[in-house]
Amino acid sequence: MAASGRGLGRALSASPCSAWRQAHWEAKGRLKPEYDAVVIGAGHNGLVAAAYLQRLGVNTAVFERRHVIGGAAVTEEIIPGFKFSRASYLLSLLRPQIYTDLELKKHGLRVHLRNPYSFTPMLNEGTKSLLLGADMAENQKQIAQFSQKDAQAFPKYEAFMNSLALAIGPLLDAAPVDVEAFRQGPPLRRLRSLSTLMPLLQAGRILGARLPQYYQVLTAPITKVLDQWFESEPLKATLATDAVIGAMISPHTPGSGYVLLHHVMGGVEGVQGAWGYVQGGMGALSDAIASSATAHGASIFTEKTVAEVQVSRGGRAQGVVLQDGSEVRSKVVLSNASPQVTFLQLLPQECLPEEFVERISQLDSRSPVTKINVAVNRLPDFLAAPNAPGGQPLPHHQCSIHLNCEDTRLLQQAFEDAMDGQPSHRPMIELCIPSSLDPSLAPPGCHVVSLFTQYTPYTLAGGRVWDEQERNAYADKVFACIEAYAPGFQASVLGRDILTPPDLERIFGLPGGNIFHCAMTLDQLYFARPVPLHASYRCPVRGLYLCGSGAHPGGGVMGAAGRNAAHVVFGDLKSM
Repeated sequence: MAASGRGLGRALSASPCSAWRQAHWEAKGRLKPEYDAVVIGAGHNGLVAAAYLQRLGVNTAVFERRHVIGGAAVTEEIIPGFKFSRASYLLSLLRPQIYTDLELKKHGLRVHLRNPYSFTPMLNEGTKSLLLGADMAENQKQIAQFSQKDAQAFPKYEAFMNSLALAIGPLLDAAPVDVEAFRQGPPLRRLRSLSTLMPLLQAGRILGARLPQYYQVLTAPITKVLDQWFESEPLKATLATDAVIGAMISPHTPGSGYVLLHHVMGGVEGVQGAWGYVQGGMGALSDAIASSATAHGASIFTEKTVAEVQVSRGGRAQGVVLQDGSEVRSKVVLSNASPQVTFLQLLPQECLPEEFVERISQLDSRSPVTKINVAVNRLPDFLAAPNAPGGQPLPHHQCSIHLNCEDTRLLQQAFEDAMDGQPSHRPMIELCIPSSLDPSLAPPGCHVVSLFTQYTPYTLAGGRVWDEQERNAYADKVFACIEAYAPGFQASVLGRDILTPPDLERIFGLPGGNIFHCAMTLDQLYFARPVPLHASYRCPVRGLYLCGSGAHPGGGVMGAAGRNAAHVVFGDLKSM
C-alpha cells in the first residue's frame, strides 16, 4: 500500500464500530474447542455460508486473519475522516434470495440505487459525452449523438442481453452438474446428482431457438459481438469495459463476452442490471450478513489466522489449527480462501492427488487491476459536464465514469502495454464517487473517489518491482489522465491509497491480485471451476469444501458460492 496526504500525515487504518463487532468481542473469550462447521475467512461468501449453516442448525465458527471482516467487501478509514470501500466498491450481483433469506435490510443494509449509471466523457470532442441510465428514450438520445442506427439498436441489444442473463440465473443458484457422481459416485449420490441437471435444462428452455446466438456471446470476443450490434466507438468501448474489467484480457479475447454477461446479470431493489452504493461502504454489507449470522448463534473471530486444516488418517478434514497453536475440531471445514491458498498452503500435500495439486498450481490468476482510493476536497469538474455553481453533486457524479474509454482501440493498447510488462500508458479508468449519494463517507464538502484501473501486470518488465516509487509513478500517470478530463483534479487530492496486484494479494489474499481468485475464462467456469471433476464445492479431502470466489459461479460480490456451498455441506452432513 502507498498512501500520502497533504497535511494529513501517514494513512491510518481504522474501521467503524458496528453491532457485529460487539458480538465478536463478547464471543472472543469463548472460543470453543469444537464446532459443527468451521469457515476459513470472513469474506462475504464465508459469512453467507456461515449465516445459512447456522440458520439450518449447524453450529458454525468463522475465523478471519485481518482485524476487520468482509474480505474484499470492507469499509476502512484509510485517511482520517474518509471511509473507503477499499477493494470492491459497487453492489449489484448479490443474489436476490440472499437479501430475503438472511433478512439483510432488517440487519441494517441500505443501498443507494444509481441512475444514471454510466458516464463516458470524450477527451477531444469538447463537451460531448455519453450518459446512460434507466430511461431508454433518454439513452437513445444520448447514443444518437454518435449514431442514429445505434440508438435504434440499443433497446433490442438490452432485451437480448437481459434474456441471456435471465437464462443464466438458475445456473448461478445451484451447484454445477456433478460429473464425478455420474462417473463413479455411490448410487444415492448419483440419484441426488440428477437434480443438478435441472438448471441446465431450464436455461435451455429459456434460450430456445436463439441458443446459437447466445452461445456466441459466451465464447466470442466482445468486439465481435458488439460489432454485430453497433457502429459507434464510444458506445462499443463503454459496453466493452464490463467485458474486461478485473480480467487480464482484451476486448479481442475469445470468451470476453461472458465477463460482460457476468457483470450485467445482477440488480438492485428489483431493477435488473442496476448497480448501487452501499450506505456506509461495502463493509456495511458484510456487517449485515455477519449480524444475520451471529443473531442465530454463529461465532465470528477476527485476528485469528488459520495455519492448517487438520486431516485424519482416514483422509477426512476434522478441524483447523490456528496460528497461535489453538486446535479447533469440526465435522466439516469450509474455506473462503482461494483454491491456491486452501490446497497449496493450508493442507498437507500428501493428502491430495498429485494431478489435483498440479491443476491448482496452474490456475490462471493474472490480474490487471490497481485500485486507488482517493480523498478529495471537491468534486471532479469535467470539461464535458461542468460542476454546478454550488458544488453539489450532479447526476453524472453518481455514475461509473469511464475515462480513456472512447474507443475499443484504447482498451486494446492498454492491454498490450501490460503484456509487455509495462503499466498501461493510457490506463482504462473506472472512476466512482460513492459520497455523491452517501455523504456520511467524507467530511462536509469533501468526497471519496474510487479508481479501478487497468492494466498493471503483477510482474514488471526488466526486473522492476512494485515499490513505492513505481506505485506513485503509476498513480501520478492515472491522475494526469483524469486531469485532462477534469482540470483541477490533482490539486483537489488530499490523500491516496494505492493497491497494485501484489498489494491486493498481500492484504486481501487475492492470488496474483485477482479479484475473482482465478480467471473467469471458459476453461475455469461452471463444472471446471476451480478444476474439472471438483466443481461441486467438494474436494479430494472429504469434509473440506470451497465456498469462495474460486468456486462456482465465480467472483463479484454475489454470495452465490457461499450459499450454494452451505446447502451442499448441509446435505452431506445429513447423510453422515
